[in-house]
Amino acid sequence: MSTQTKTMLLNMGPHHPATHGVLRLELELDGETIRRAHPHVGYLHRGFEKMAEHKTAQQIIPLTDRLDYAAASVNNLGLCLTVEKLLGLEVPKRAQYIRVIMAELSRIMGHQLWLGTHALDIGAMTPIFYAFADRELAMEITEEASGYRLTPSFLRVGGVAKDITPEFVRKVREYVKKMPKAIDGYHQLLSQNAIWMKRTKGIGVIDADTALNYGMTGPSLRGSGVPYDVRKAAPYSCYNDFDFQVPVGQDGDSYDRYLVRMEEFTQSVRIIEQAIENMPSGPIMADNPWSTNPDLDSVRHNVDDLIRRFKISSQGFALPSGETYYAVEGAKGELGFYLVGNGETHPYRLKIRSPCYYLVSALPYLIEGHMIADVITLIGSIDIVLGEVDR
Repeated sequence: MSTQTKTMLLNMGPHHPATHGVLRLELELDGETIRRAHPHVGYLHRGFEKMAEHKTAQQIIPLTDRLDYAAASVNNLGLCLTVEKLLGLEVPKRAQYIRVIMAELSRIMGHQLWLGTHALDIGAMTPIFYAFADRELAMEITEEASGYRLTPSFLRVGGVAKDITPEFVRKVREYVKKMPKAIDGYHQLLSQNAIWMKRTKGIGVIDADTALNYGMTGPSLRGSGVPYDVRKAAPYSCYNDFDFQVPVGQDGDSYDRYLVRMEEFTQSVRIIEQAIENMPSGPIMADNPWSTNPDLDSVRHNVDDLIRRFKISSQGFALPSGETYYAVEGAKGELGFYLVGNGETHPYRLKIRSPCYYLVSALPYLIEGHMIADVITLIGSIDIVLGEVDR
C-alpha cells in the first residue's frame, strides 16, 4: 500500500512580527521542513524614484532618509555624490570628513537596530536593551549636528548643511571611548551563547559564488568570504585617508554574517575616531554660485547671496545633460544611484540599486531545506529594511 505525502502552503507575514510588517513569505511545507519559499514584496512601495523625478536635487535628500531609515545619512551621501559627479563639483575636505563621521554613525545605528531586533526575533530579549541604549548616544550626536535623530537630511549637494560645533566634537570623542566596552558587552551576551550558536551556526549557508550570482553585497556577502567593500574598492569622501579593515567570514552561515557585523562596529568606531582627531579646517561647502548655497552669515550681509540662496532653495539648479552612476557602501551593502539629467532642475530619470532588494532575492535559496523556526533567523541574518526593498 503506497503512502502519498501532501505539502501545505503557509503564508508567513506580512503580519508576522519577525517580517516587520511588510514582507510576505509563501512557504510550501513538508511537515516542518520548507520545500519552497517565495517572497512577496511591495507592501511598502511609495514610488520613490518617480517622486524624485519631480523634485529638485536638494528636495530629494529627505526622501533618501526613508530608504534604509535605520541608517539615513549614508543614503544622503550616495545621492549627493551622484549629483556632484554629474555636476563636476569638488567637495571641501572638511565636509568630506564630516560626511564620513555621519555615515559611520548611521552604519553603527543600523547595525544596532539589526542586533537588537535579530536577537529578539530569535528569542534573546536582553541584547535589544543594551543595543538601543548605546544607539541613543549616536542619535544624540546626530541630533547635535542636524537637529534630527533618525532622519537628519544633514548633507547637501556640495557639502553639509552647517559646520560641526565644539559640543559635537566633545560628544564624538566620548562616544569612541565608550563604544569598545559596549561592543565587548554584545559579544559577552551572544557570541559564545550556546543557544545563539545552535540557532545560527550552519543555518543559511551560502557560498561565495552563489552569493555573487544573487547580487548580494555588504556584510551578507562578506560573511561568505568575499572581501568586497565599496569604501575600499572605490574609495569616496576621503575613505582612503583612514585605516580600517574589511572583516570576512569563512562558512557563509548566519553566525558568520553576525560576526562580520559585530566586527564592523569596531571598524566604524576606528574610522570615526580618526576622522574627528584629524578633522581638517576650511569650508564646508563647495564654492559654486550655480548649485551650492552660500553660508547664512554671508546671506545676512550680502543681498546677492540672499537671492542666490532663495533661488537655489526654491527653484533648484539645472542638472546637465548626461547620465552617471555612483555607489557607496551602505549599512546593508552597495547602494547605488543611477541619475540622468537633461538640463532641467529635476532628474530625467533616477534609479536606485538597493542592496536589500538583492538580499531578498536570495531568501528562497537560504530558506529551502530548513525548518520553519529557521526562517526567522535567516530573515534577520541578511538584515533587510523593507523601506529600501520596496522604495
